[in-house]
Amino acid sequence: MATAVDPAWLPPQVWRPLGRRRVAVRGSGPLVETVRAEVTDACGRFGGEVVREEPYDLLLELRADAAPDELGDEGFACARDDGPTTVTASGQHGLLHGLFHVVRLGERAFSGRWERRVHRPAVALRVLDHWDNVAVHPVMGQVERGYAGGSLFWREGSARGDTGRLRAYARLLAACGINAITVNNVNVHTVEARLLTDRVAEVAEIADAVRPYGVRVHLAVSFASPVVLGGLDTADPLDEGVRRWWAEAAERVYAAIPDFGGFVVKADSEGRPGPFGYGRSHADGAGALAAALAPYGGTVRWRAFVYDHRQDWRDRSTDRARAAYDHFAPLDGRFAGDTVLQVKHGPMDFQVREPVSPVLGALPRTRLAVEFQATQEYTGQQRHVCWLGPMWSEVLRFRLGDESVGDLADAFAAVSNVGDDPHWTGHPLAQANLYTFGRLAWQPDADPAAVLEEWIALTFPAAPERLADGLRAVLAGSWRTYEKYTAPLGVGFMVQPGHHYGPSVDGYEYSPWGTYHFADRDGVGVDRSVATGTGYAGQYPKPWSRLYESPRTCPDELLLFFHHVPYGHVLHSGKTVIQHIYDTRFEGVEEVEEARRVWAGLADLVDPAWHARVSERYEEQLRSAREWRDQLNSYFLRKSGVPDARGRRIH
Repeated sequence: MATAVDPAWLPPQVWRPLGRRRVAVRGSGPLVETVRAEVTDACGRFGGEVVREEPYDLLLELRADAAPDELGDEGFACARDDGPTTVTASGQHGLLHGLFHVVRLGERAFSGRWERRVHRPAVALRVLDHWDNVAVHPVMGQVERGYAGGSLFWREGSARGDTGRLRAYARLLAACGINAITVNNVNVHTVEARLLTDRVAEVAEIADAVRPYGVRVHLAVSFASPVVLGGLDTADPLDEGVRRWWAEAAERVYAAIPDFGGFVVKADSEGRPGPFGYGRSHADGAGALAAALAPYGGTVRWRAFVYDHRQDWRDRSTDRARAAYDHFAPLDGRFAGDTVLQVKHGPMDFQVREPVSPVLGALPRTRLAVEFQATQEYTGQQRHVCWLGPMWSEVLRFRLGDESVGDLADAFAAVSNVGDDPHWTGHPLAQANLYTFGRLAWQPDADPAAVLEEWIALTFPAAPERLADGLRAVLAGSWRTYEKYTAPLGVGFMVQPGHHYGPSVDGYEYSPWGTYHFADRDGVGVDRSVATGTGYAGQYPKPWSRLYESPRTCPDELLLFFHHVPYGHVLHSGKTVIQHIYDTRFEGVEEVEEARRVWAGLADLVDPAWHARVSERYEEQLRSAREWRDQLNSYFLRKSGVPDARGRRIH
């Protein structure tokens, strides 16, 4: 018999443990009313009762004197002695998070005895950036890099007005710890720029819909807005007229949306206008916007994705990987206090394997946001299963100096993988990436395997062990499976230009985008050493700079990112580079075949629509994995002239 499920986590069944008990909710305010409404609905559904006085099984209490310095606005304390389970918070957001913590615990929330424990997010801002266009873009469509249908917010030039779905979305986000969304593309086109001015009322409608779950709205803005929108003849950030224009724009936004979160800016990047056009620095550019937001407590997130995208492929001294460090490290300490520098977790562009960006350890006097990509642009575009929790966790635990990346961060951002698809993320199993980002943003040192268990339990409540085992089997190792059949040993890309789906080994090799692998008859890889290459390895502190400098010590999985080596170079694994390429391509395909087989065996345990969608995606993943295998193996056989030691057929 199939187990019916809602199209995302938090179906009604997960509320049963709470909903069949006596629950007291104390406190007042809009988010407390959200908590009370959730509890009332659950108790009405499962036979429990919302009570005012003892006896009760669960107390959810907002108390202004409940250790505000310890808990902050979003933290909560949870305890259970011989009596009821208690959740206390000093801020309304904390009580909402405490409610969802109880839901995650399920029956465990009401059994045993445990000491008071404080739960508080590691950073105050945990945001999803939606690359959604108000007007359909002729190349990128309604959602740039969107693989889950259309936009939740916009449809062909206008706001959708679907406040019910937006509220449901905010509920999902609050349940995993995300507290902000950016509702438009960082590539701000003319129509989208007007959201800052004459179309701000549409943004206010979105803010009204998501506010009951503690989610704040941000906007991506164009650096050229004073010219494009204000009719000024300059966007020079040091010009008093420009600064006044930004201040007036911010005042109007906050009049419409009092809890507006702030701006995100892509400037001097891939053709976007920026301060370089006026001989100013990025600190100058960010400063003008930060000054405008400062009276309201808003934040400017200034993206560090700045590089030369008109590179001469013949010039091996120019290195896209170096660019963010070269541009921003000299500016440490010069960014205004309300600015957060948003840095991609790797130096290139969300590849399946990259080193951690050295920028994250190079600006100790600058607030930093670590940017991830939940939308699977380079990891299968939500047509392939690729759970990214283990990769993100490796980044967050990576130590640059005395601190981990998770400790260095002041905020976490991810490019959203959500659209108007009935399953939210196109591929139903890609929901695990959205949930995992939220939980790791709340607690960067969390065990991703434990987070996956949460997602399984919240999405398939009371799942039989065979279903839970099957979901673990197809998700847990899926990132490394994807890596096995795509670009090897950290070299990156090798994708079809433009849309970035499917293999094209030389697709970007002679392009201006700076994404090269330099394969020739003698070897493959990019020399980024200090001694003989671009010097990128020297941007890291020790011991990483020393480790990456030599192919003898460089980790296998990053070898081709840092070094150009012969095909016969022996890895730490004992295999040659060329044999590793052959073996892992075959292994990746075999692992996809096995995952497809496992999923097929779960048909009697999963909602038919869910199962059919995932099955269809597995067929495409297997076709694509075989294509990757055959194209890469054939390419490198022809380049190297070295046959497969195991004698397998290579086309």
